[in-house]
Amino acid sequence: MRCLVVGHVVRDIVRKGGRTFERLGGGAYYSALALSRFCDVEILTSFSELPESWLSELESIGKLRLVPAEGTTTYELTYLDGNRRKLRLLERASPIESLPGGSYDAVLINPVAGEVSSELVRRAVKRFPSVAADLQGFIRSTEPGEVGYKPYDGSSLEGLKVLHADVSEFDYIENFSPDAVEALLLSNGPEAGRAFLRGWEYSFQPVRVEVDESTGAGDVFLGAFTGFYLRCPFIQSLKRATAFTSLFLERRGVDFSMDEVGELARKVEVKRV
Repeated sequence: MRCLVVGHVVRDIVRKGGRTFERLGGGAYYSALALSRFCDVEILTSFSELPESWLSELESIGKLRLVPAEGTTTYELTYLDGNRRKLRLLERASPIESLPGGSYDAVLINPVAGEVSSELVRRAVKRFPSVAADLQGFIRSTEPGEVGYKPYDGSSLEGLKVLHADVSEFDYIENFSPDAVEALLLSNGPEAGRAFLRGWEYSFQPVRVEVDESTGAGDVFLGAFTGFYLRCPFIQSLKRATAFTSLFLERRGVDFSMDEVGELARKVEVKRV
């Protein structure tokens, strides 16, 4: 299968426990990392320059399709604890204004700083059989400085196969009903999340694991769910994607077997609400 991930990869400047370091990040990176376990991935992104080791890592995940830019999207992340952080936008790469030709089994749109327009989402829904998206980059402020959030017209998301958001982010969406998309996933960190299939609500409880940090969890969850949902029913996909994310958080990577995912998925509780 052939899949496309759309969004900026990010230079993260991390301040944590008295240390400061840089690493590769961004929703597109983490979602592509997860989705690469299910299909041949291409990453449509934009940046000016990245360290060679980061480029090698991206190219090991999938083929890069690069929109030229004068800068690279850069965030400063200051961690308060394993699940809380302050976020500042320092620099932003170019907008992503068009999609490549050809066919894809799934397209996953995961912007971080307003680089994808509502119109591009609409065009993707019309062209491709399975389009997933994350809400975060549509509601974040795009000016340099501390990241704030703004209301977003959810009518442009109608027809998506999958939409993911954190429960706190979902408050910013307007003109939207859960039955406007096939599957709606609302994460809540280690607490019980909510999921909707064609408007029917379920709750799901992640498997608790000891984590140093939760960065990338929602993006990996979306990537894993999108991959599983290409071949599995909704509840099975939800359980397996939740287990996949727990293993990622525990190991900060995706080099585990699907047998491990299946075993842990048995411990994930999903209930109809």
